[in-house]
Amino acid sequence: MMTDEPLLTVEGLTTEFTTDKGTLVAVDGIDFEIPRGETVCLVGESGSGKTVASESITRIVPTPPGEVSGSVKFDGQEVTTMSESELEEIRGGRIAHIFQNPQDALNHCYTVGWQIVEAVQTHEPDVSKQEARERAVELLNDVGVANAAARLDDYPHEFSGGQKQRVMIAMALVTNPDLLIADEPTTALDVTVQAQILNLLEDLQEEYNMSILFVTHDLGVVAGIADHVVVMYAGKVMERGTVTEIFEDPSHPYTRALLECLPGQARAAEGIPGTLPSPINPPDGCRFAPRCDYAVEECTAGEQPPEEPLSDTHAVSCVHYQQGYDPSTVKEEIVQDDGATTGGVTSD
Repeated sequence: MMTDEPLLTVEGLTTEFTTDKGTLVAVDGIDFEIPRGETVCLVGESGSGKTVASESITRIVPTPPGEVSGSVKFDGQEVTTMSESELEEIRGGRIAHIFQNPQDALNHCYTVGWQIVEAVQTHEPDVSKQEARERAVELLNDVGVANAAARLDDYPHEFSGGQKQRVMIAMALVTNPDLLIADEPTTALDVTVQAQILNLLEDLQEEYNMSILFVTHDLGVVAGIADHVVVMYAGKVMERGTVTEIFEDPSHPYTRALLECLPGQARAAEGIPGTLPSPINPPDGCRFAPRCDYAVEECTAGEQPPEEPLSDTHAVSCVHYQQGYDPSTVKEEIVQDDGATTGGVTSD
């Protein structure tokens, strides 16, 4: 039955790790939704908590030392209270993961075909080995591996990096998942192969009618694949909106700084000055305040500012959008490295 309810709803998601130096809070009370059939991108610098957030959804975070709290509802079911057996029916089944480095994710002692066949028979025990091999060939064809039937008995080291990632995507599609969580799946690939993989994911999304949670540090990738964007920094959400709102009306200083790091922009060479704060001892107030050009005294006290709505789909966590402040002070034109200026960056 079709419904307008989001496929995934995350509320107050917090993930902590016990360390010798204290409690490390990698994800600190974040909220977001993934509509059915759409792509949501979690974006931010390395260390922002994106990967931990994506792994917390299906509880693949090691416990201990990790501890996940908050609410994760998938198709109306609360995931955080499921038993391990209940969770296994969803994890790897209706929710599938593909990871950043296929070199590490594939077992180099077994052929690619053996690994896909094992995945098929794990989820469908009644399927014969021959039927599973036929399914493996279909999947490799779907993800664009040439001569799929002939390549089935090749080992991972006989595939290029881009081909390995296609194999990982094929394995994720074994169960025809409703949600695909893709964690930096193109980072280790060159630009041409990266574009091929992104186009492939778009085609497969339409074919399989999947939702996608795409984790990346690269806003350039976001522009080509996202419907909605959630900008994370130091475990918190700084801004959220449609891809058009984020690129045409970037409103948090951190989002704007990320855009200025894109090729052709002012910070493309040097990046954002400063470093992320310690997740064990984060600063008071806005997490980005120590690196922000627009920070005022109120930015460095209390908790992370509440998200202020700019539209039905666009919100920003910044004191400059609260009553009594002037948001235009943080929305100066973004300067390109050729001296031109723009309010945002086109998402086309």
